[in-house]
Amino acid sequence: MAVIPVALAGRAYDVVIEEGLLGRLAEAAAPFLKGYGPARAVPFVADINTHRLFAGGIDAHLAAHGLAADWFVVEPGEDAKTWPVLERLCDWLLALGVTRKDHVFALGGGVVGDLVGFACSVVKRGVGFVQLPTTLLAQVDSSVGGKTAINTAAGKNLIGAFHQPAFVLIDPLVLRSLPDREMRAGYAEVLKYGLLGDAAFFVWLEANGAAVLAREPTALEHAIATSIAMKARIVAADERETEDLRALLNLGHTFGHALEAETGFSDRLLHGEAVALGMVLAAKYSARRGEISDGDAARAEAAIAAAGLPAALPALGLTCDGAVLARHMRHDKKAEGTTLPFLLLRALGDAYVARDVDLGDIAAFLDAELRG
Repeated sequence: MAVIPVALAGRAYDVVIEEGLLGRLAEAAAPFLKGYGPARAVPFVADINTHRLFAGGIDAHLAAHGLAADWFVVEPGEDAKTWPVLERLCDWLLALGVTRKDHVFALGGGVVGDLVGFACSVVKRGVGFVQLPTTLLAQVDSSVGGKTAINTAAGKNLIGAFHQPAFVLIDPLVLRSLPDREMRAGYAEVLKYGLLGDAAFFVWLEANGAAVLAREPTALEHAIATSIAMKARIVAADERETEDLRALLNLGHTFGHALEAETGFSDRLLHGEAVALGMVLAAKYSARRGEISDGDAARAEAAIAAAGLPAALPALGLTCDGAVLARHMRHDKKAEGTTLPFLLLRALGDAYVARDVDLGDIAAFLDAELRG
């Protein structure tokens, strides 16, 4: 078991990682179940898939402890992060009589966590929530740090709030039911931590990535704990991304979000897959600027390709040019006036924020990458 504190003044919380925790939820999350009982159900939010896989076991477990669950179930995927779904969820929570001392339980991947976190940030100006992440991507990234949001026609995650969870419970056993493609997509975020700030971890992943993807217990827990420990340190130091430190967590995301936008935020390109290819592009662009060697860029590309993740832009079959992708980037949340910061590399394990990147040069670079 690993317990990783997120040390925020007045809002500190723990991330607990242990196999089988979901089956011991009533004990593990006891402080956050106060006020609930047989006559007052615990509010859970899940998508159709996680509800099908885990609701029966949770219902039985809670019943054995004198508790009951009430479920709000959404469709899987980014379409759940919309105004209409948010409105229905908020109305449901209000109808349940949720108070500011209660906690809502988010069972699922990043979509469910984002949706529940944002709803809890606005209902009664702040309701507590507990993250129960069921994907690798959510376990190592989105469940920690308090970024919550929904999507709009203008782009992804543009409407949201910072609202920290009260507790994060990570059970690696739930990943046994995760499709391999989703596992690989989550692994992209694990690789991100090595590339952005831990060269030794990146080297470890080059040697042990296959074991992580195979869900080997020791390797998997080490990868999750190392990733979360780095994110916890960064969030504690720069919670609201007012400095450049938390921005480092966006490595691969500026390129990646443009690719997601061009593919319609669909299953054609999962978020983690977009981040993976975005990191390849960030490494190659860093090499183009002379900041890392072509050999280091090739190492980053090889580690991503070895995981079965997209590592070459032509494979997406896009029909646009680099200028179209660059225009998508102008809607990025990280834009500062007319400037768009880019996360680039000084070395493998040393990312930084570059504010001197010309989008025209980005478009030309992407044109070359699209040609292969």
